[in-house]
Amino acid sequence: MEYNRNFFIAIVLSMLVLLGWNYFFVAAPQNQDARQEAEIARQMEANQQNPAAGGMGQIPAASAGNVSDVQEKPAIEMTGQGRNEVLAGNARIAVDTPELKGSINLAGARFDDLSLKNYRVTVAGDSPNIELLNPDRFREGYIAEVGFVGVTNGLRVPDSNTLWQVEGANRTLTPQNPVRLVFDNGAGVVFHRTISVDDKYMFTLEDSVENKTGARILLGTRGLVYRFSPPKEASSSAVLHEGFIGSMGDRGMETESYSKLADAKGKDRRVPFEDVTGGGWVGITDKYWAVAVIPAQNTRFSAQFSFSDRVNPRYQSELRAEAVYVQPGMQQTFTSRVFAGAKQVDVLDGYESRLGIRHFGFLIDWGRLGFIAKPMFVLIDWLFKMVGNFGVAILLVTVILKVFLFPLANKSYKSMARMKTVQPAMMEIREKYADDKTRQQQAIMELYKREKINPLAGCWPLLVQFPIFFALYKVLYITIDMRHEPFFGWIHDLTAPDPTSMFNLFGLLPFDVPSFLAIGAWPVIMGITMFLQMRMNPTPPDPTQAMIFTWMPVVFTWMMAAFPAGLVIYWAWNNTLSIIQQSIIMKSQGAKIELFDNLKALFVRKPKA
Repeated sequence: MEYNRNFFIAIVLSMLVLLGWNYFFVAAPQNQDARQEAEIARQMEANQQNPAAGGMGQIPAASAGNVSDVQEKPAIEMTGQGRNEVLAGNARIAVDTPELKGSINLAGARFDDLSLKNYRVTVAGDSPNIELLNPDRFREGYIAEVGFVGVTNGLRVPDSNTLWQVEGANRTLTPQNPVRLVFDNGAGVVFHRTISVDDKYMFTLEDSVENKTGARILLGTRGLVYRFSPPKEASSSAVLHEGFIGSMGDRGMETESYSKLADAKGKDRRVPFEDVTGGGWVGITDKYWAVAVIPAQNTRFSAQFSFSDRVNPRYQSELRAEAVYVQPGMQQTFTSRVFAGAKQVDVLDGYESRLGIRHFGFLIDWGRLGFIAKPMFVLIDWLFKMVGNFGVAILLVTVILKVFLFPLANKSYKSMARMKTVQPAMMEIREKYADDKTRQQQAIMELYKREKINPLAGCWPLLVQFPIFFALYKVLYITIDMRHEPFFGWIHDLTAPDPTSMFNLFGLLPFDVPSFLAIGAWPVIMGITMFLQMRMNPTPPDPTQAMIFTWMPVVFTWMMAAFPAGLVIYWAWNNTLSIIQQSIIMKSQGAKIELFDNLKALFVRKPKA
């Protein structure tokens, strides 16, 4: 029947979309296809001198090699004891905030020891906290650093080996108590640094350079983030970008993956960006965490993503801000920031709006469906704050979406109901014009037109659900706000698959099953609701279509078993609401609900011909 064929097409289409959506919804921003390697430095004519601050000089280009001056040693595997020993071997200032705990290495004033107080590796209460930054003695080394580039010949500036001295008695950095450092280069230039931190993840570095020499000096700031290895739990999905990232001002966002630069050769291991204007930043992003260095947003800078493996594999994002002249007897202040922490939506958006950090909210990879995904997250988060459970919030969002899409669904189901009422007329047409397919199709189309029936109406609810489904998947997959959030019962993390399996009776039998057989309780519930929804419609007369019609819920159950539990719960609840809605509309239109007859037919053996 025409109705069944259209419904079959909709089912096949939904399966194809689920299988191919990674390809069609790749979310990583597109980079420029070709970039020319810039000259190492570009001399600019100095502007009119300002007695207080001097004039602007050149922009030191991002280095062709590593910007850090530390002499690397082959990295070793990190252990808890080994990490503590390395940390104890350096002069440090402590960091203690509501979100962060760790220390800053006074050698280079490097950020190489930060743990996240409120995030653990697993959902277990005794699981260790996430260690975001680690010393470069280990393969897990991950460091952020802000320093200087001396453009004036012979000017000694603090580098990664410089041992800063603490000014004053405070050696613990808290949101209420900044720490002050000083370095005297012994040649008439003194560097003062004040490090402050907010109650989240943003460090602010105020550098004051005092020129006691008899000549002006030219210097600029630099910032870099580097690590020796990608995270062990790095996502392999095209849904999410992990790796190099930066806002290049007016050019927009730029990204590179870990693997692309690591697999490249020669100069292709470096991606330079010269003369960036309009603000920006560079860093490295993971699924839930990010580290970035941020210059003053009113300064120009050059930047670079790079990979090298001379000693250790090294993935590095760096920038160098425009150099500034400091006149004799004068001081110049530089402001830089370091972000190291969790990619919380409200926190990143707050930094972008409050501090004017351009595109900072793009650290969260909303992708091409961001116009749906982000508003959906905002709605779910608002509901969560009201009800206290993200799973319940997802159920409420599903109801809201059903209400919002009710006019379309109502029209669709009414059209489907009318199609059922004209089935006898369609059968009569097929019998009458059995030998003339062209005239048969014309008569059927005339019937549709006369009865005001849209034969594709049954496809629209499914087609509308696709972008919503993908957007919700994106929200569950990338937002840290839902990480380790429980539902009820056995669901302790909505972003992870259902941990149970029907093959050991959902944990009643004392053995584990292979991962490809881990079909949990919620996927089974989803499959049952999908089965019931499909049985609301007549079984296709064609044997092949009927077989696909029967096995489709089983296939989807197996496919959805690996998806986040929150998404499976959404799909099951959406199916349930659709069954109720379709039943009410079909009954109001006088169309027969096929569900009970179809279920009965499964258990009643047909008589032999």
